[in-house]
Amino acid sequence: MVAGRKTKSQSLDMLEKAYVGVLLIIFGGIVLHAPLSVGLGALWPDYSLLIKSWKEVLMGVAMILVAVSLWRKQQLSILKEPLMIGVSVYAVLHILSLTFLTKSSTLSSITAGLMIDLRYILFFALVYIALRLYPTCRRIFIRVGIVGALIVVTFALLQVFILPVDVLKYIGYNINSIVPYLTIDQNHDYIRINSTLRGPNPLGAYAVIVLAGITAWLTSKKANIRGSKALIIAVLLLGSVVSLWASYSRSALVVAVVAVLIVLSTTTLRKISRRSWIIGSVIVLALLGVLLVARGSEFVSNVLLHDSPTSGSLITSNDNHIDSLQDGFRRLLTQPLGAGVGSTGSASLFGDSPLIIENQYLFIAHEVGWLGLAVFILIVIGVFIRLWQRRADWLALAVFASGIGLVLMNLLLPVWVDDTISIVWWGLAAVSIGGRYRE
Repeated sequence: MVAGRKTKSQSLDMLEKAYVGVLLIIFGGIVLHAPLSVGLGALWPDYSLLIKSWKEVLMGVAMILVAVSLWRKQQLSILKEPLMIGVSVYAVLHILSLTFLTKSSTLSSITAGLMIDLRYILFFALVYIALRLYPTCRRIFIRVGIVGALIVVTFALLQVFILPVDVLKYIGYNINSIVPYLTIDQNHDYIRINSTLRGPNPLGAYAVIVLAGITAWLTSKKANIRGSKALIIAVLLLGSVVSLWASYSRSALVVAVVAVLIVLSTTTLRKISRRSWIIGSVIVLALLGVLLVARGSEFVSNVLLHDSPTSGSLITSNDNHIDSLQDGFRRLLTQPLGAGVGSTGSASLFGDSPLIIENQYLFIAHEVGWLGLAVFILIVIGVFIRLWQRRADWLALAVFASGIGLVLMNLLLPVWVDDTISIVWWGLAAVSIGGRYRE
């Protein structure tokens, strides 16, 4: 009997390690998803779709492992918590939306649509359950996240200062997969880098998460930071700032300021003297005045306004954004039930009627209707409430602040469609609210 209990205990330990290990592979490997999927896809083109779906396959494995873990530990009550119920309802709505598919939908577009829409919500639930079952795993998730951030920002630094701008073409980046770099309205004086992500805008969004994390961590520490920690912080800070700038993402730049200000106002607002407030206000007003005076300069026209008359593009990115928003809003009003999963975004490219909507909320409404959008908003609100309740923890505060920024960024770009950004942020959110935070 004793031997039997020992064997069962050992198998349970192995199961737990396997479950957490699968999640860590996804969480850590997602920052290399773009170069790996492009590079391996170029070597084995017949298996490119399977290669791109590695994370979804692993999530399927994790679902089996978590089901067994919950049953063994008799913790099925976790699934009855409000956030988990919201996730379940959101997933069911996506399944029901399959009845509203248009004639242009194909099996490929439906499959891709389900993966794009649900993968980050599913990953959030899987990590949340893992942290509820094994709270001590928080530390290893944070360490893996830091390693991933170092990889992204270090390669960005190399792209900006050392490597040729088209270096990624040597592993298969091209116009048919992911272009090795972009420009501002076809102006090659302003190169927008990717780092290891899918494009400049995702890189800018990722930099927002890193900057918020560094700011929150630094403001929470009273002791001097020395040695390896100081070096890591310096690389992350420099790399994230350079990544943000070299991405030339206007929305990311704005929300980065918002995220950092949220962290500072939450942690140091009461410590700032009246004199400092006056000086800061003068500096901000001076900067606004400089931008107003220089609004006709080439730099401001290209970098901030994206509408330089000397650029090589007749139609600017501003025009594309406006057209996309108008079309998406019109479809929102005329399709209360949505057009079905896979009817917009990259998934729609597998169908007969491709459609791009550059707004996350209009994107969701177009796929699963008004009810689906309402459920998603409730999930987001629930997550933010939990994060704010734990704002004494630097990680929760960082995720809250960067999340506010990304929520705003989603008004102009479907940020959660990008697998790296969505999995990293929602994974960190689950780590923040699922486990112990007093270390």
